[in-house]
Amino acid sequence: MSPKRILAAAVLAPFLVATPAFAQAPAPAANPMDNVPDKMPFDIPYGAPVSLDQAHAMISAAVAEAKKRDWKLNVAVVDSGGNLVAFARMDGAQLASISISEHKARTAAKYRRETKAFENGIQQANLHYLLTLDDVIASRGGIPLVADGKLVGAIGCSGGTGSQDEVICKAGAAALK
Repeated sequence: MSPKRILAAAVLAPFLVATPAFAQAPAPAANPMDNVPDKMPFDIPYGAPVSLDQAHAMISAAVAEAKKRDWKLNVAVVDSGGNLVAFARMDGAQLASISISEHKARTAAKYRRETKAFENGIQQANLHYLLTLDDVIASRGGIPLVADGKLVGAIGCSGGTGSQDEVICKAGAAALK
């Protein structure tokens, strides 16, 4: 065999051997973002907006739970359109959290899901596009209010850690009648 043929065989051999392996390689994994669910996620129908009396009852329950734990928080309740119905700032609660509590409630109402879903999406699932959505706050402490299977509003708490805010929101939401 001539030196040229030996060189050509040496150069082409890996391609000839590897070709069947490439032909049988599985397709790359599909992008999870390309999954198409059968049903709409968070498809909660809208109901009549939460009343002022209901909002006050939820705020009272939230504030009572926060006082029991010696946490100073801001609590906001919005209607199903994200409009403020009632608000309370506990003595000593940080001022920056006034607007944050309302923002959390507004996000939970508008997107019909807990704000924790956005926090998890960004921090755990790397869904950075969530940061581009209007009026999103990716911090737990915003909880939708559902009565008789319908969204009537949301409650938002701020001033503590996200987990503290969430605990107080849940205590307030539990008072919805």
